[in-house]
Amino acid sequence: MVIITGEYIKDLRKKASLSQAKLAEKVGISQAHIAKIECGKVNPTLSTVNKILAAIHPKETEKCRDVMERNVKFIDPNDDAKKALIIMRRYGISQMPVMKKNSQIGSVSETTLLRNFEHIEGKKVRDIMDKPFPILDENENIETLPALLEFNQAVLVSSHGKICGIITKLDILR
Repeated sequence: MVIITGEYIKDLRKKASLSQAKLAEKVGISQAHIAKIECGKVNPTLSTVNKILAAIHPKETEKCRDVMERNVKFIDPNDDAKKALIIMRRYGISQMPVMKKNSQIGSVSETTLLRNFEHIEGKKVRDIMDKPFPILDENENIETLPALLEFNQAVLVSSHGKICGIITKLDILR
């Protein structure tokens, strides 16, 4: 167990090559307050300690590009619905976007196929597709994903306006 003392904070600050003034600026308190904490004259609040530790060791948030699957399979709205089933089984995927001229117009998932299973013969993808998946930029923090995936089968990832990846619930859990 580590006890966070002023001396401990001072050691961390020095290892991070931060001056008292720079740390104070990052935390939003005065340099004098940092000095008093480090020499043990002041006991900081828990929130101040947390801010100091976060400033010394900033946590790099993962981006969508870090968790996305890059090999996105697409299907055309004019393809036979059975083709979607074949593609999904072949590649072991649970959902895919429906694309028309580089624009997503819908989606197909296992749920879509199951819902239409008895009537899939002779249908086109456009006849059974669901709403499009949300699209996030590849540089977006993954913190936004859980809320989107609660109501969507997947989230598409774009780079410079082009789809470059897909993220599912399983991708986040990995």
